[in-house]
Amino acid sequence: MSRMPHAPSHDGEFEFWRNHAQISLQPVAAPSILGLYGFAAATFVVSSNLAGWWGDSAAPTFLFPFAAFTGGLAQFLAGMWAYRARDGVATAMHGIWGAFWLAYGLLYLLVAVGVLTPPTPFVALGYWFLALAAITWAGAAAALAVNLSVALTLATLAAGATCQTIGQLADISGWRTLGAYFFIISAVVGWYTATAMMLESAYRRVVLPMGKRGAPDRPGQEPRQVIQFVAGEPGVKVGQ
Repeated sequence: MSRMPHAPSHDGEFEFWRNHAQISLQPVAAPSILGLYGFAAATFVVSSNLAGWWGDSAAPTFLFPFAAFTGGLAQFLAGMWAYRARDGVATAMHGIWGAFWLAYGLLYLLVAVGVLTPPTPFVALGYWFLALAAITWAGAAAALAVNLSVALTLATLAAGATCQTIGQLADISGWRTLGAYFFIISAVVGWYTATAMMLESAYRRVVLPMGKRGAPDRPGQEPRQVIQFVAGEPGVKVGQ
């Protein structure tokens, strides 16, 4: 009676591929530095107008290029690079808000050229913010596991989107103004977070704390190296 050839064990198969694998690494800078700066700049400029700090009814037609490229294109690209960096929260948040700012810019471009006239109440925009609020609250919950500063940025952003939803659907200016102030707070916290990330990257140590979970976060500490190879790994010589 013939016997079936012995199949390699799981551990043996793992060791085979471990010893014969070739690893190619392409370092990627933190995409959220660009994404958060683009978000913070566009959100602050647009929201300060919504809050009544400056401008008149014609101001949105002058804002759409800045919103579309700074908050839209820059953020959307950051979201795609975050995908490459395997950062799920950044991919989702920069991607969805970058897409929103691109759509917002296109909307007010059509308004500027006279193709569209914003209705009152602006129910469609209210539903835009409803969808964004649901997604951003989920992102804030996920960010709590990683970075408190990012979580605060997203929580205030989600609160602003929620207020805008109510204000646009019910046509209540007070809710829209409250939402604008939440957006401004989110922009300031986002600016702080991006600055902290950039300084940490430039100085190779923590300069501004961000409330990172399970990672060095006190000023002066060196950030943890994400990729480290132990002796015996492919391409690593013992004793190096």
